[in-house]
Amino acid sequence: MPPADSQPVHPARRRAPPVPQPRHVPVPVKYPESDGKPMAESTIHLRVAIDVITPLQNHYRGRLDAFVGANLMMYYEEGNPRRSVSPDLFVTLGVPSEPPRPTWKVWEESKLADFVLEVTSKSTQRNDEGPKKRLYQQLEVSEYWQFDPTGDYLNPKLKGQRLGSDGQYAQIALEEFQEGLRGKSAVLGLELRLEDDRLRFFDPEASDYLLTSAEQSAAIRKKSAAIEELDRAHLAAEQRITELERRLADLSPD
Repeated sequence: MPPADSQPVHPARRRAPPVPQPRHVPVPVKYPESDGKPMAESTIHLRVAIDVITPLQNHYRGRLDAFVGANLMMYYEEGNPRRSVSPDLFVTLGVPSEPPRPTWKVWEESKLADFVLEVTSKSTQRNDEGPKKRLYQQLEVSEYWQFDPTGDYLNPKLKGQRLGSDGQYAQIALEEFQEGLRGKSAVLGLELRLEDDRLRFFDPEASDYLLTSAEQSAAIRKKSAAIEELDRAHLAAEQRITELERRLADLSPD
């Protein structure tokens, strides 16, 4: 047997360097600002939307903890832009009023909305009465209102539902009054009134209607005209005083 030091020495095998694994870079999720659908089905629905949006926006102007939105893409599942809804009008309380949002993300805002109004019709009935209602229940929207301006399927044309302690919607009682039909929104502290087939917001505390954009413009013009009339009257009074002072001076003895 040959000496141990005479045995051949085999070089140690080199281990192959580890193959670098590609880094996983997450792809940013895009949340579109529009679903590509028109804001309203007809000029009737568009007029309703304008009439109810502006009064509420003006009503909550100055409040830093309330957001009034309309036709805004609202996403309720992070990472899944298909999970969205776009109410015709909504009010969310307890959130900052600023800045304006291009989209609404529930996981950032902490909730969807407290009040939702949908301008509904026969073509949207199935969705408004089914999937949307269940979604608003699931996301704990306190009040869900529907207005059918053309009377396609709702009778009466106004319908309100309030979320109960069981997580289900219960219909809000509507009351007839001299001018039409009204229902109380506990969330807004306002009445929704249906008069001559037009939807209006009424403030019981102020005992007056929230002004639409057209009414607000008319009120501004009326106020401006009244101010101009007061200015003319004031100028005429000053001229009359000047004239009387002149006459008194002429009557005074030297």
